[in-house]
Parts: sequence; structure tokens; C-alpha cells
Amino acid sequence: MFVEKKRIDLKKKEYIQKGTKKFNQVILSLFLGGFSTFSILYCVQSILPVFSKQFLLTPAESSLSLSAATAMMAIGMLFTGPLSDVMGRKFIMSSSLLISAILTILCSYMNNWADIVLFRALTGFSLSGVVSVAMVYISEEIDPSSLSFSMGLYISGNTIGGCSGRLMSSILSEYFSWHIALMIIGFCSFLSSCFFLYLLPPSRNFNSISIDIRIFLKNFYSHLINPKLFILFLIGFILMGSFVTIFNYIGYRLMLTPFFLCPSSIGFLSIIYLTGVYSSPKAGILIQKYHRNHILTIALFLMITGVIVTQKNHLLIIIFGLILFSGGFFASHSVVSSWISSCTHIAKVQATSLYLFFYYLGSSIFGTFGGFFWFFSQWLGISIFIITMLIFGIFLSYQLKNNNK
Repeated sequence: MFVEKKRIDLKKKEYIQKGTKKFNQVILSLFLGGFSTFSILYCVQSILPVFSKQFLLTPAESSLSLSAATAMMAIGMLFTGPLSDVMGRKFIMSSSLLISAILTILCSYMNNWADIVLFRALTGFSLSGVVSVAMVYISEEIDPSSLSFSMGLYISGNTIGGCSGRLMSSILSEYFSWHIALMIIGFCSFLSSCFFLYLLPPSRNFNSISIDIRIFLKNFYSHLINPKLFILFLIGFILMGSFVTIFNYIGYRLMLTPFFLCPSSIGFLSIIYLTGVYSSPKAGILIQKYHRNHILTIALFLMITGVIVTQKNHLLIIIFGLILFSGGFFASHSVVSSWISSCTHIAKVQATSLYLFFYYLGSSIFGTFGGFFWFFSQWLGISIFIITMLIFGIFLSYQLKNNNK
């Protein structure tokens, strides 16, 4: 971990209160940061079939454009989160946003599949500086009584960004090309990054610290052997893996009989992600009244129900199933995210980095591995895979309950 520089700080922490101008600035800034981050990260998901067609790829091979980015993001978060302890939260987030926007613009000029995957991997590594630090910034600067609510709003902003990126890329790629789609998304993200840099208030409760590798590794190890934290890490792994898998391959299903949808129509499914705008902050409010474990278990059951509903070969019923699944996912993520922050008292940035490492590692592994289930049994295979993992998630949730006794 790191060792704090010796300094005398007798001032009481000055948290940002809900309803103030600075609170609104933080929420707007992180909304813009989330918009840039997740529009860039997920803009390729809705055009995976386009990549398959142009480069003659299998669904699993096409998914590498997303999996490479999320895998490198997961690895990057192990470093960029702790690095923000030295260089500052705002500096790391702002730099990451600007670099990732530029890399996305450059990627739009690529015509070789290996080059595209490489640039997507570099982009994912850059984005890790935002994803690993944003929740830490919130937990440090926002009044603890508003932490769950603020975390829910932040996740909602991420949702809108991811939705916008997927929708824009699907429409632009159909009417122009995927090159134009990535270029426009890159430029929009660059502008959002500039506003982020201008609006986000500097950290008031942050103290720069110096590096001590021995303590750094020791704290990572202590988090991994903490039973409660490790279970939360595994649940995050399952949540994101399941979510990315279902939306990676739903496009392929809807392009086949009896639907035959075009890419732009499939892209409109990303609007379903807006369920997170409601379910994330709602879950944050509910855990103030009920135990986190109960809300988490219900949300996981909701995800399973959604997968089962999608088995019907009727478009409206499939959309309803995806809405149930997405609502449960965002509620679960909101609960687990706030749980990580509340049960970590030392090396909080490393705990958050580890959670997000598992979270996006699940996206990378499940997102590509699901292609093998699609190859053998198409949508039924994908559904069995996801439901099996979510049942394991419920089992882990009950282990958390027992661990709290």
C-alpha cells in the first residue's frame, strides 16, 4: 500500500452536503465523466454483428473488441486507483478521460482487426483511471448520510453514458460506418472531458501519500483474505459477467429468425439500460430501511426471472425480460458498491480497485466465454450459463448473511 506523509491536520473533514452548489457540481461532473467513460467502453457492444460481418469473425472473436477493453480496464484499476493516492483524484480522472477520448478517435481510423483490438485494449487501460477513482472520490468528499444516494446517482450517470454510446454507434454505423461512429463518440467524449475538468471541485479530504510496495501488497492481501470482501468481489464478478454476456449476444439472436432486426433497431435496446437510472438510486434508498442482503438477494432473483422471460420468441416479451434483468443488475451493483465502501476502513481505494478488478474481469471472461455457449446452443445455452452463475451469486449472498451473524 502506501504510507502517509507526516503532516499535522487538526481540521475536521469538510464533507459536501446534499442540496448545495458543490454537491450539484460533483454529480454533474461525475455524470459527464461517466458519460464519456461508458459511452467509449460500450460503444462497440451494439455493433458486434457489424464487426462479425466486415471482418468475417465469430461472435466470440467479435466480442474481443469489448473484452480486451474491459480486461485491460480491470488490470489498470489495480494501479491507477492507488496511483491517485499519490497524484490526486481529479488529476488521474481528468487525464484518463482525455487520453481515452483521443485513443477512440485514433481507433476509428483502423482497418485491421488486430489493430482495433489493440487500441480498444489501450483505451480500456486508460479508462481505468476514472472507474477506479470516482467511487473513492465520492466516499471521501460526500457526506456519509448521502453516500448511498450519491453512489446510486453516479451509477445512473454511467448507465446513461453506456446507453448513449451503444445507441449512437448502432445508428451511425448503419447509416454511415462504424469508423464514423467511433470518431463522433470520441469527439463527444473529448468535449465532456473538458467540462469535467472545469466543473469537478478539487478534493478537500484527500492527503497525498508516498509509496511503500510492501505495505501496498500487504493491504491487497488483507482485502483478499477478508471473507466478507472476497464474497462481494465474487458477486461483482458474476453481476457484470452476466450483464455483458446477455447484451453481447442478444443482438445476434434478434438478427435471426423470426426477428431479422437491423443493427440500428437492436441498438435501441440500449434504452433498456435506463432502468438503472431508477433502480440504482432506489436500491440506495431501500438499504437505508432494509438489510443490504435482502435487497441484493431480491435483485438477483429479478435478474434470473428476466433471463427466463426472454426464452419466449416474442419481441415485446423479450424486451420485458431484459428490463427485469437490467433493473435487477443495476440495483445489485448499487448495493454491492456501497457495501464495499461502508465495510472498508483502511486502504479504501485498494478495496474499491479490487472490487472493480473482479467486476470487469467478469465482463471480459464471461463476455467472450459466452460465445462458446452460443455456438453450441445459441440463446438457450447463453441463458443456462447466465442463470447458473446467478444462482451461485444467490448462494454467495446467503454466505454474506451468515458472515454477518
